[in-house]
Amino acid sequence: MTFTHRLVALGTATLGEAAQDARIPKAQLRPVRPGMRLAGPARTVRCLHGDNLALHLAIDRARTGDVLVVDYGENIDSGPFGELMALACQMRGIAGLVIDGAVRDSDQIAAMGFPVFSRGLNIRGTTKLNQGELDINLKIGGVMIYPGDMIVADSDGVVVLPASSVKEGLLAGEMRVVNEKRMMRRLRSGEPALQVFGLGMGDTSWQKLQAWVQAEWVQPLPED
Repeated sequence: MTFTHRLVALGTATLGEAAQDARIPKAQLRPVRPGMRLAGPARTVRCLHGDNLALHLAIDRARTGDVLVVDYGENIDSGPFGELMALACQMRGIAGLVIDGAVRDSDQIAAMGFPVFSRGLNIRGTTKLNQGELDINLKIGGVMIYPGDMIVADSDGVVVLPASSVKEGLLAGEMRVVNEKRMMRRLRSGEPALQVFGLGMGDTSWQKLQAWVQAEWVQPLPED
């Protein structure tokens, strides 16, 4: 399994909690179809809203496995990315698109299986006049994204891992998965959840908690 496949398999919820340096955008960036996933280094783009020339230029310069990360100024009044551009991305081996704006042709993109994460949908077209900016530092959803940062996205959200600590983040995530599998086995065996989660309940404390719950919350049945 490749490096990026391992990141995708972990998922954003696990990486977001396990990786010490993980950055989680506050923006509601959602896939155009549930179940879409992606992972890859960020190829950053800033577009003037209402214009998508910069996005075309970024597609032309992107490398296989890159994730296009587009700052569209949180604007959803137009859709600068659609079916034809998604096909162009696929043909270049681009891993997916994350845009702080809207897209169009969502059904067609979903049918192609090209991973796209956006703020929403808008069928309004754009001009192709402004070259924008490529390979620059962006701020999306309150977090900084630098060229080459690792982007991981799925139905739960988007996580950004600094390029310098991707390996550490991956290992931390995989260790968390191992630990959670142990916890699941304990829960399935019937062990109390508070005990499994390690919430400071030793044997004596656990017995006291059970007694308190019984006394305070379990009400006796009324007599006939």
